[in-house]
Amino acid sequence: MVSDSRFSIHPLYTIPEWFLAIVNQYSPELGGRFVAQLLWHRGIQDPGTLIGFLDSKAYQPTSPFAFGQEMKWAMQRLKKALETKERITIWGDFDADGITATSVLWEGLGQFFPQHLQLNYYIPNRFTESHGLNCLGIEKLAVQGTKLIITCDTGSTNLVEIEYANQLGIDIIVTDHHTLPEDRPSVVAMINSRYFADNHPLFHLSGVAVAYKLIEALYQTFPDLPQQPIENLLDLVAIGLIADLVQLKGDCRYLAQKGIEQIQKSTHLGVVKLLEYCKRNGDRPTDISFGIGPRINAVSRIHGDGSFCVELLTSQDSKQCQKLVIDAELANTRRKSLQNDLILNVKKKLARIDLSTTGVIVLDDPQWPSGILGLVAGQIAQEYGKPTILLSTSSEENSTTHLARGSARSVQNIDLYKLVNSQSHLLHRFGGHPLAAGLSLPVENISLFREGINQQLRQKGYDNLNLMPTVEADLLVTVADLGLSLYRELKLLEPCGMGNPSPKLLIQNCRFINVFSKNIEDLRGKKIRYQRVAFSLVDETLPEGFEGVWWGHTSDELPQNINCDTIVELDFNTKTEKCELRLIAVRPTTSQINYNESLIEEQYLIDWRLTKDETMSLERLQLLEKCPTDWTEIQQAYRDAIAQQDKLALAYSHSLKSSAEQTLQQFIGIAKYLTRRKQTITKQQLKEKLNLSDHTLNLGLQTLANSGFIYQLKNDTVKFTFIQSHHKANHQDFLNAYQEEQFQKQYFYQVPLETLQHQLNFSSTISSSFNLSSPFTTPE
Repeated sequence: MVSDSRFSIHPLYTIPEWFLAIVNQYSPELGGRFVAQLLWHRGIQDPGTLIGFLDSKAYQPTSPFAFGQEMKWAMQRLKKALETKERITIWGDFDADGITATSVLWEGLGQFFPQHLQLNYYIPNRFTESHGLNCLGIEKLAVQGTKLIITCDTGSTNLVEIEYANQLGIDIIVTDHHTLPEDRPSVVAMINSRYFADNHPLFHLSGVAVAYKLIEALYQTFPDLPQQPIENLLDLVAIGLIADLVQLKGDCRYLAQKGIEQIQKSTHLGVVKLLEYCKRNGDRPTDISFGIGPRINAVSRIHGDGSFCVELLTSQDSKQCQKLVIDAELANTRRKSLQNDLILNVKKKLARIDLSTTGVIVLDDPQWPSGILGLVAGQIAQEYGKPTILLSTSSEENSTTHLARGSARSVQNIDLYKLVNSQSHLLHRFGGHPLAAGLSLPVENISLFREGINQQLRQKGYDNLNLMPTVEADLLVTVADLGLSLYRELKLLEPCGMGNPSPKLLIQNCRFINVFSKNIEDLRGKKIRYQRVAFSLVDETLPEGFEGVWWGHTSDELPQNINCDTIVELDFNTKTEKCELRLIAVRPTTSQINYNESLIEEQYLIDWRLTKDETMSLERLQLLEKCPTDWTEIQQAYRDAIAQQDKLALAYSHSLKSSAEQTLQQFIGIAKYLTRRKQTITKQQLKEKLNLSDHTLNLGLQTLANSGFIYQLKNDTVKFTFIQSHHKANHQDFLNAYQEEQFQKQYFYQVPLETLQHQLNFSSTISSSFNLSSPFTTPE
């Protein structure tokens, strides 16, 4: 995004030597100093956890029987099905997690029950059935002779449907990871990772991982029956885990690590062909999140029926896999085009509403394709910093109730499930978890739903006027730091995802060059309306630049010929076999403040350091366009001006503090860069680059000395050497001096009145017709 967003960066930590020594064993090229900061910040601070995080061989996975009695009941029921040869149906879901979970159960249970004869699967249609169990589908299965349904990635809250299945003589085993109901439903077994405490290694398992745990328990219970090793399923597990954006902690991370290893030697022809079409190697989680996952999801988003994806992932027929993977590729291309059009449509609607009074965005339209609403809701939520719910109100044939169907996505740790649940009396159906939900409701209830959910957000204490997203960066780097060595070091964090995000790098005072846009093409060479911007990023450390890409944007959106602050991810392009940047956010460099003194002849000096206890010198500058008719007008204008001045003074104070901290980080970055390159710099160069006086420069050098650096001065030239600091440095003297110095530089000269008008945000045109010094003195 081009930012109104706030940028923040994590602080630098003093890393213990023993910690650095362990990390260095896995990253000897750069000594692990970058990744050590990230690991420490993410709470990995003891030897056992650190080694288990970096090396999957050192991690001890959790037993499937940690699910306790529920798993034992599931094994007993499956044993009965084995003995009586009952017909079993896997009830899956149409997203990537549900499709891979169905595939894992199809192949895993297929080692014990003959496929198609005793075992089959059912995937509901995204458009006509939506998520979860439904009575019509259950009735069809009963007619076909199903006696046991095993759900995956769904079923926990389908209390009515479960009761209906029981009435038809069908038992149900639920495997799921979605929010649990208050009362346990009448199922044989409820195997749901949400039963665990949130710090348990199984708590964050996605649907496919819970399904895998069921198969793992079955392999351990009947070890002599399977003909194929259970490890063959791990590539499917990794695809579902990473595509579903669950937190990759505990067993989730372990299964994703082992699954990515398995992808390299996958026995699934569909997985191999998907990687070929998305031009990826399969050795990175982004190969799933940007490659395989979107293609699986696109099938149901475009066609409604996603069941052929199970065949794609499990078939050993090469020709059939080739045909199905082409269908998935074309569906994904169509999805990109629809998504781009829908984002533009949503933003047009947003331009017509008052977002300052909106906490939860709720929009609807009869023309919106329901299959991609979740994708767009996620993008809008991130860009606008507000939970977003998008609804399609297109009418359905043969339906007695006109329902709106849609998707909801959250931001900033706001529990969306609880918010939507608070309006359950207005809904037809809904389900999900804190960050995402699906829902349907009668169209006539949309207005009440919109008002109710916004009121609920306010009651929960969120300031719905200030949900502007903060883009967090992990490391401050220069363009010269980028490259294969840094990429390899940061790769130690993989697989990345929720709870362990891809490292975001902040680069300050950089510029974009060689910028151009390009539409992507489908398999037939036809251009679609989904663009990407290619560019090179330059700064003073690397004038030739470093190549990057910005997906889903045009070159017109990228600031050019000005200095910018950017947040990027460092990626590897398998096609060019080179590292490249993926742009996350960009904004003009905040330290650039320009005044145009030719705008107006009258100029004023303002002291912005005022506090509430000091005389407000700005009151002498309050000018009114018309003479007031009574004192209440004057008093109100005065109070409004004072309130505005307080607000701006506080904002400016925060801005100075942020600028000081950023300058200190830049100073530290320069010192580290010069240390690595064994280069020197003059004091004059430092003063010009950092905009410092001799006094603040000397304080900065002393601060660096307390932060682990040794500096040597010779003939006004500075040489830095970095050593490990063993105590927390005090930066306050430098920060205070910098803020005072920048204030003086900015405001102790004449500021044009037009600039003053802009900063104070006066609503009226200021003239010199009436001078107000105080509402309590008689005007002359």
